[in-house]
Amino acid sequence: MKEQSAATGPLRGVRVIEFAGIGPGPFASMLLSDMGADVVSIARPGQGKRDVRDFVNRGRRVIELDLKSAAHIEQALDLIAAADVLIEGFRPQVMERLGLGPDVVLKRNPRLVYGRMTGWGQTGPLSQAAGHDINYIAITGALDSFRSGSGETVSPLNLVGDYGGGALYLVVGVLAAVIEARASGKGQVVDAAMCDGVSSMLTMFHSLRATGRWTEQPRTNLLDGGAPFYRTYECKDGGFMAIGALEPQFYAELRQLAGLDEECYDAQMNRAEWPKVQEKMAALFKTKTRDEWARILEGSDACAAAVLGLFDAPKHPHLAARQTFVTADGYVQPAPAPRFSRTPSAIQGSPAVPPVDAADILAQWSETTAAQTV
Repeated sequence: MKEQSAATGPLRGVRVIEFAGIGPGPFASMLLSDMGADVVSIARPGQGKRDVRDFVNRGRRVIELDLKSAAHIEQALDLIAAADVLIEGFRPQVMERLGLGPDVVLKRNPRLVYGRMTGWGQTGPLSQAAGHDINYIAITGALDSFRSGSGETVSPLNLVGDYGGGALYLVVGVLAAVIEARASGKGQVVDAAMCDGVSSMLTMFHSLRATGRWTEQPRTNLLDGGAPFYRTYECKDGGFMAIGALEPQFYAELRQLAGLDEECYDAQMNRAEWPKVQEKMAALFKTKTRDEWARILEGSDACAAAVLGLFDAPKHPHLAARQTFVTADGYVQPAPAPRFSRTPSAIQGSPAVPPVDAADILAQWSETTAAQTV
């Protein structure tokens, strides 16, 4: 594991204060840490010691502060005054009530980027309501687009709201604001709401609707399981193959390798034929096991891949060759992403580091700042 003094990555030298929470905030902080940022997490008293298996909390130092204590609030303000970024995921006005809202801290640190991560956003009629990922993606139309063959909605884990429309948009916004602050000398608030981020992620589908290429009926469209050449098929052994042969040349390759010779396969984009073609392809894929189909199709331009179990993924030859998973603290976990050619990312430390004192962090940051100005 990397020691804090030996941090690597393109964000080396960027200081982040994270107010510990759940969901997208910790994941965003993990991404920033993996890219080299010096992340300090403020936890409640007694909650700073973390499990080594809690990979999302890797790569930051932890301090414990009682935010109901005036003395501890002052320590938090001192840390924030020396930071580049603040990340919090409380309901709107909680930080203000603590005395740590943007109006207060930006006076102490005018260059600070203040990242606010919520589901509903800082404003709007639902802004004070409780919620989780599944609620935020529900109102955007995203959840309605994930349906089983029987029509039941299927939760896409918390990847779409918490991580896709939440953490990733928070990171993009924070880094954009850091770049701008370095030019202007002024920080600002980044209001990252999952309902906004997920809606942004759905831009292409609003475009498809506008051009008449998307209907509101689930599993009748190009990418929602309606197209026979873009969906999964159960195999003889109960495993599944994922087929994504969208372009004509890739569809032709699929036809050749899978033996789709009948005339019904000729008109790829004839939606009226899709149900019949799906039925025939479903019967065909059940004639071989998943691994047999993988040997035939995977690695070709048929755009096909075996559907692996979540914890089988590290064993896939492609992911193994790319070292997409690494072993740290004795546990297999996803490696930092994306990759940089000159300033490589790295896991900066274990999730299970013991809490440290705020004074120690401030002293170290002061020494670093002094050395940089010499």
